[in-house]
Amino acid sequence: MRDISRRGLLGAGLGAAAAIGIAGCGSLDPDRSGQSGHGADGGKGKDGSPSPSKSGGRPIGDGSTSDTGKQPHQPAAPVPLEPGQTPPQFVIFSWDGAGEVGNGLFPRFLELARNHDAAMTFFLSGIYLLPESKKTLYRPPNNGIGASDIGYLTDDHIKATLKYVRQAWLDGHEIGTHFNGHFCAGSGTVGDWSPADWQNEIDQAVKFVTEWRTNTGWTDIDPLPFDYRKELVGARTPCLLGQDKLLPTAKRLGWRYDASSPGGRQMWPVKRMGLWDLPLQQVPFPGRSFEVLSMDYNMLANQSQNSTKGMPERYPGWKRQATEAYLAGFERAYESNRAPFYIGNHFEQWNGGIYMDAVEEALKGMAGKKDVRLVSFRQFCDWLDVQDPQVLARLRTLEVGQSPAGGWNTFLKPV
Repeated sequence: MRDISRRGLLGAGLGAAAAIGIAGCGSLDPDRSGQSGHGADGGKGKDGSPSPSKSGGRPIGDGSTSDTGKQPHQPAAPVPLEPGQTPPQFVIFSWDGAGEVGNGLFPRFLELARNHDAAMTFFLSGIYLLPESKKTLYRPPNNGIGASDIGYLTDDHIKATLKYVRQAWLDGHEIGTHFNGHFCAGSGTVGDWSPADWQNEIDQAVKFVTEWRTNTGWTDIDPLPFDYRKELVGARTPCLLGQDKLLPTAKRLGWRYDASSPGGRQMWPVKRMGLWDLPLQQVPFPGRSFEVLSMDYNMLANQSQNSTKGMPERYPGWKRQATEAYLAGFERAYESNRAPFYIGNHFEQWNGGIYMDAVEEALKGMAGKKDVRLVSFRQFCDWLDVQDPQVLARLRTLEVGQSPAGGWNTFLKPV
């Protein structure tokens, strides 16, 4: 595997706020072998137009996507909190890149979600649906034609990614975007992009998702069962860079949230430029004097100093530390201000896959508890948007780890 430290990361310093670690880089190694993920039929009609998939739906454009109606497995319409009601404890698991490269992680976590009534957000990298043979179609802002710091997937891995993105949406999960080339360093870094650059990048990401059939020539695979232009309402930027210049573009596009802020505190969210700002958060890091961002790569950065292949004899301890960090962040919110808890991940086998095991163990430790809701970012926004603004403002007065004075019945009682 390539050295991920070369790809440009969010630097770490000293102290609780600065030593939180390094933002994950969302990489997938396109050289790994894997299984092909073929879908069902879905070719073209006699007139050459896209034909509906076996699951039905109205083909859109070249038939890469289709409108199949309301998304399955969605929760009931949210309602405002009743006076004095204890807020739910929301937990949002999200995945950067969301490509399947034969390591079985995408289907593994889809199954885990089904088993625990969880919805998640998958931030799909658009170029993961673009064959490397067509990479010159990608014109990244301020970078060379076809450039990408995360490479391209093999054809079989693109097919597998299509299969599991399709299944994720049908299972009730959200499909967001992680954009395309993941540029975090040098003169082309996303941290220096303008709002126009972000518009360009987004347009290309959407195009790769909605025209994969044209770009691949594959006509024997079912379309993605959603209209991506309507589905896409939020994102996470590479290495958590460039949010300030992204937000004007995201607002113009009608997006509802952004999950790109680094180093957020475990408090109730606010809006920035009309979008909910839903950042990765600083959480306790057992055995250390500082806190760490709630993402797998940040655990790695503080354990094996950015190496994805640290000392194997330390894997058990690191896995335990990562698991306990997630659970400590969860418990701190759950037992105090009930602030939503955001966790970021990558489908990677860093340090022997310990972070994937840690995420699974943490999710199992949270699921099923009273008031806990494992939801996608979009579903959480649905809930936020129906709440009384005064109630949300009241919730935002609670600091990290601060419980409501007199209990929830008193704290959220009408004034």
